[in-house]
Amino acid sequence: MAAGDESHYKLMRFIEANPGMSQRDIARELGMSLGKVNYCLRAVARKGWIKATNFKNSHNKAAYIYWLTPRGIEMKARMTVKFLSIKVQEYESLRAEIEQMRRETERNGQA
Repeated sequence: MAAGDESHYKLMRFIEANPGMSQRDIARELGMSLGKVNYCLRAVARKGWIKATNFKNSHNKAAYIYWLTPRGIEMKARMTVKFLSIKVQEYESLRAEIEQMRRETERNGQA
């Protein structure tokens, strides 16, 4: 996965579950800066993966509903498979490292 793909993936997952959240709320929930959320939203919108529409009759002019386009849903599914594969590899590597550390401590009589 490219550097920005993980941020885009997390953003798309969050938007799918929370379409009416403000950029500020998205930033807080995902632990990103507001500027990064704005940048990522624009990037995925340019790719055609999300759409944004103003709330009707909203007092807050900056209120939008974000949703994944059919293309965005397809891309999120592909990204999920890639992201899952990467996380499983990281998990297996970490599990092997932990097991090696356990064996080392047992050999040194510290278990």
